Amino acid sequence: MDRYSRMVAYLKVLLPLTALALLSTLFLISRGIDTDAVIPFAQKEIEERMRGQQITGPFFSGTTADGDEIMVTASVARPGSSSGNGAMASDLEAVIRMAQGGRMTLVAETGTIHPGQDMARFTGNVRLTSVDELVVETEELETSLSSLRVQSPGAVRATGPMGTLTAGQMLITAQSEGAPVQMLFKNRVKLVYDPSSEER
Repeated sequence: MDRYSRMVAYLKVLLPLTALALLSTLFLISRGIDTDAVIPFAQKEIEERMRGQQITGPFFSGTTADGDEIMVTASVARPGSSSGNGAMASDLEAVIRMAQGGRMTLVAETGTIHPGQDMARFTGNVRLTSVDELVVETEELETSLSSLRVQSPGAVRATGPMGTLTAGQMLITAQSEGAPVQMLFKNRVKLVYDPSSEER
């Protein structure tokens, strides 16, 4: 028997044995898989998800007519009801990058979006940080969806380099197209000036 014939004879035995070994290893590995693995969700979370439609980790981004960029994120969003209520979101965070430079950030516990009214409403421990590090706190803010216009229907409290300011209302907008964005406080405005805060 020459070398080629001997090699063919060996391979006829070796290859089926190798295939058997691979198959037996496959069955051994499959027995080690835990088929009773627990789904990584709490029972309460599963019940909440089954109760209604929701989107986890939604985000919205857009640009106003003046070139200001808006990015809004939330932990959870739910569609609005048929009675006209807008879509509702929780743990909102918004970043506004202005075309003329600088940015504002806004956080709130909840919010609703009303596209038909061109408006979004932020509610619950609303906190807005302006370009010049002025921090405004209020319970509700309304913003336009197509332009940079933010207003508070209720009282606001602001703290910054100049001290502490309280007012009945606040409006952030540009007076005309291309004009710089201004923050206006009105209705019982009170400023407590702290010169030491500027020194710090």
